[in-house]
Amino acid sequence: MLHVPAEPAGPALDAGTVLDEVRRIVAEVIGDEVDAADIDLDTRFRDDLDVESIEFVALGEALQARFGERVRLAQWIADMEVDEIIDMTVGQLVDHVAGSLR
Repeated sequence: MLHVPAEPAGPALDAGTVLDEVRRIVAEVIGDEVDAADIDLDTRFRDDLDVESIEFVALGEALQARFGERVRLAQWIADMEVDEIIDMTVGQLVDHVAGSLR
């Protein structure tokens, strides 16, 4: 079971803090195959991390647990074309999370 500390997400979270949290959560969701230090804004979920659809579900749940109900990964992805999902980067996710918290 993925452990994500329940912390309130407030306006004090800047993009750097969101990136650090997203990196940590992504690494936990994927498991031993990746280290959070190896994830940057240009890291692609499909090409670089080989994230499966079930991992996206777990990622969405972990992001909501950490940042709150306003961060809805599944809803955000639902509005994308298939090519956009395939090419999605960690930076795009960080932007989405930070934007959802405003």
